[in-house]
Amino acid sequence: MQTPVVKDLVLIGGGHTHLAVLRAFGMRPLPGVRLTLISRNSDTPYSGMLPGLIAGHYHHAEMRFDLRRLADFAGGRFMRDEVIGLDLATQHVHCRNRPPVGFDLLSINTGSTPSLADLREIAPQLVPVKPIDEFNLRWLGMAERILAATESRKIGVVGAGAGGVELVLSIKYRLSTQLAAHGRDPSRLEFHLFTDSEDVLSSHNRRTRSRFQQILAREQIQVHFGQRIVSSDQHAVYTASGQPFPLDEVLWVTSAAPASWFATTGLALTANGDVRINPDLRSASHPTVFAVGDCAAIENHPRPKSGVYAVRQGPPLAANLRRACLDQPLRSYRPQRDALSLISTGDKRAVASRGTWCVEGAWVWRWKDYIDRRFMRKYQELPLATMQPLPIAPAQQREIDFLGTSDMRCGGCGSKVGADIIAGALQDLGANPRSDVLIGLDAPDDAAITELPANHLAVHTIDGFRAFLSDPYVFGQVTAAHSLSDVFAMGGQPQSALAYVTLPLAASRISRNDLKLLLAGARTVLESEDTALVGGHTAEGPELSFALAINGYVARDRIRRKHTVQAGDHLILTKPLGTGVLFAGAMRGRASGADLDEALGQMVQTNGAAARCLAEFSVHAMTDITGFGLLGHLVEMLRPSGLRARIELEAVPALRGACQLAEEGIQSSLHPQNALLDLSLVEIPSAAVSSAAYSLLFDPQTSGGLLLAIQPTQVDACLLALRRAGYAQVQRIGAILEAVGG
Repeated sequence: MQTPVVKDLVLIGGGHTHLAVLRAFGMRPLPGVRLTLISRNSDTPYSGMLPGLIAGHYHHAEMRFDLRRLADFAGGRFMRDEVIGLDLATQHVHCRNRPPVGFDLLSINTGSTPSLADLREIAPQLVPVKPIDEFNLRWLGMAERILAATESRKIGVVGAGAGGVELVLSIKYRLSTQLAAHGRDPSRLEFHLFTDSEDVLSSHNRRTRSRFQQILAREQIQVHFGQRIVSSDQHAVYTASGQPFPLDEVLWVTSAAPASWFATTGLALTANGDVRINPDLRSASHPTVFAVGDCAAIENHPRPKSGVYAVRQGPPLAANLRRACLDQPLRSYRPQRDALSLISTGDKRAVASRGTWCVEGAWVWRWKDYIDRRFMRKYQELPLATMQPLPIAPAQQREIDFLGTSDMRCGGCGSKVGADIIAGALQDLGANPRSDVLIGLDAPDDAAITELPANHLAVHTIDGFRAFLSDPYVFGQVTAAHSLSDVFAMGGQPQSALAYVTLPLAASRISRNDLKLLLAGARTVLESEDTALVGGHTAEGPELSFALAINGYVARDRIRRKHTVQAGDHLILTKPLGTGVLFAGAMRGRASGADLDEALGQMVQTNGAAARCLAEFSVHAMTDITGFGLLGHLVEMLRPSGLRARIELEAVPALRGACQLAEEGIQSSLHPQNALLDLSLVEIPSAAVSSAAYSLLFDPQTSGGLLLAIQPTQVDACLLALRRAGYAQVQRIGAILEAVGG
């Protein structure tokens, strides 16, 4: 059996330092310790390559780390959410979109953003350089506006540190190159750089400052020294003295500030709001909390906010987190006094600076490019095998032994999860009563009792999975959306749900938090469809699994069947295909985090709105697409009548990334069995049989869409209504034909 989880190590933020922690724990696991990474995004950009991206030297994918994949490699969990606070007394992380996440040890690496606190007014066109994800989207919009304009444009960058100087030079190079390529005059663009200092790159040596002043002058970038910008509007920025500088676009790259929620945590902070940490990288006030990178400041060792220092903190942080997990003494980390800076000049040249020296040239750019690409490969090309796990700390071993990992664990009723765990999780969730639930979780008894509306029939279904997601909250959402689907496909209204949960062995506080997150995720989806969770059962097992029995009702004249198709009907599919191949790709480290995010967005969407919308149309037959794939469920619809169907392959919608994985030969484990299907009733162009799109027709779907056969005259109106209901990729994909010889 797997070693039970007895300690939760939670990482907040996917900064450069945490990348090293994830890789280190993946290379050498620590039994009994579970990592959880919480991040707003499933991938993160490498800031060192941002100027090259802006200048057009890199593609977006070249500079991104896939956090989902790294968390999987570390054997941990990935939770896509925004952290909004901490409860250090109970050791919980508060997130925007889920219940609190418990921790035993916590590490914070959230980076920083340019401080806008001193601005009296912020114009909509003012663009902070961080977060980089948001900046890149706004920069692309800005570039489009500038290139489309026929008149001259004034672009300003506020902040003349390394980031601001690199940014203005990169933007100048990119826009000038693009204008020249289209035969337009680049001189119509005017660039301004603002600093409240008397020099650019004030933290660098004299030679570097002097060289960049020459470069900026050569590039005709106007530098405004001693000008502190305090406000902006849609026409200009304004200095403290009230002097206006007319600008069309403004980018903000000033001194950085940490997340605002730090102020409410009770952590010891600096005057700037950074987490004060000791040389061992641990909070100066809370020994279970570590902090690194731009959001932290080491007492007595102040250093600039630079990615170089954050990267260097990675190995010592990983080592000290291991020691903390093993109850071993921590080691001090002393950052280097100064660091090598490689500052690009927009074109494929750069300046290297350290201490009192600096050098410049195309070779420096090639050097920087080599260093950056090598760093990226370290986290993009992960090793296939890991080293032997580390030994378990004595205290953790005693807890593991107490939990009883041997084959002596009881079966039968002895395998149930402890009552205190269940009661605690349910107490945290609260009740979700319906007036027709007479006995449910608000006053639990031996069974739930519900009341059916008059003249309605009962609808019952059950579905569930072993966990294919590391995030229990989202796993709960997907399972609920999937389980409700059969009721909607029958034209019914779900009323109540019973849960069956298998929890892997873990310390009781960890099991309680996992159960709470799982059921809370399910509850968000169930409640969105006015369905009450009324009870269930829990048990211990080797891995997390979750099933829901859904009970509902339907009026006799509203029942939908799958086999009542009619010749001439058109076929409509409400959701795209590809969940099976995407998660098969994720297991092999081949699916991107962004593609999985899009898939999960479809998977947590229920078919309820579609079913309610379709009640107004002449739908002759309907089913939901799940494990047998589109063709498997279509054949189920056709077989009783002997009618045939034509599939228009080019119209079948697919999730982003699914076709690419299918072309690479990646398949879900159920795909080969689905592909043995007798397709004598389905007409597909023979030329398409070898295509990736054809392969997706056999792909098993989790929380897939509805497939319906509808009267031809209503197709256009039905598609429009479904799109308005939130099914953006709904498509007409074919038609029902007469039976052979019919």
